Amino acid sequence: MKIIVPLAPGFEEIEAITIIDVLRRANLDVHSAGLADGLVTGSHGIPVKPDTLLHKCNPVDYNCIVLPGGMPGSENLKHNDDVIKFIKHIFSKGGYVAAICAAPIVLGTAEILYGKKATCFPGFEHELTGATIANEPVVIDGTIITAKGPGCVIPFALTLVGLIAGKEVQNTLKNTMQVYWM
Repeated sequence: MKIIVPLAPGFEEIEAITIIDVLRRANLDVHSAGLADGLVTGSHGIPVKPDTLLHKCNPVDYNCIVLPGGMPGSENLKHNDDVIKFIKHIFSKGGYVAAICAAPIVLGTAEILYGKKATCFPGFEHELTGATIANEPVVIDGTIITAKGPGCVIPFALTLVGLIAGKEVQNTLKNTMQVYWM
């Protein structure tokens, strides 16, 4: 399974790096993808060099997209046609679409939340068009996975590992990473 993590200027660094790190610890094929050439600077001023550029990637090649939150990163993702195209394609073929913090607003823009349960960072609920809002740290509804914010990133990433790589890999990572609270 190939996973893409788009990085937009203003992304939440702790979310993006943790997601990529945990998924790679599970030996999953994860690619970070910038929206434009060069380094992508996160919401706290940390520059990151993505593996590739999103416009050079083909949605057909990916089974999962994971969106880190942050502002203005989530707004930048929401207004990027390639990001919306990836989300719609992966969702339509039954792949996993995951978003954390403010990034579930992008799923609202992509119009894939109708009849789905979802969560997000408090204050962005009105942008989750069609969703039933859940006040939970991590929410799974079919192939859509959402989480509230930076404090939920480890459970969010490990949930993805469990869904994609299986419970055995998830439990191994929980042990090696010393995650005892979930």
